[in-house]
Amino acid sequence: MTVKTRVSTDAAPAPAHTFSQGVRKGPFVQVSGQGPVDPVTGEYLHPGDVAAQTTRTLENVKAIVEASGATFDDVVMLRVYLTAREDFAIMNDAYGAFVTAHTPSGILPSRTTVFTGLPREEMLVEIDGIAIVD
Repeated sequence: MTVKTRVSTDAAPAPAHTFSQGVRKGPFVQVSGQGPVDPVTGEYLHPGDVAAQTTRTLENVKAIVEASGATFDDVVMLRVYLTAREDFAIMNDAYGAFVTAHTPSGILPSRTTVFTGLPREEMLVEIDGIAIVD
């Protein structure tokens, strides 16, 4: 039987509620939804700037993936939640730059983008993901 373990790092924001930053079971790593939060101060960053929020959010996802023993190149799926359809192109450009820069294999993760309300008004984007550790 494979043991389920919590993934935790100071390089990403501490969970604000009753969930883990990430969970690993066998080779599978699930990263909880992350937002544009500074891991040191807990402050939401870049109000109104979806590009900067996307980059900060992906940095948080990457930190949790790395704390699991994986690399960002091991990410197989990312889900992006946006509050406004008109932010899609800006998010997509920032997302593409980050993901391309951190995926040396050139095999980019799968992605789903959903338009929805988010828990905090200042959040324009939230991202979660799945990685597979070899």
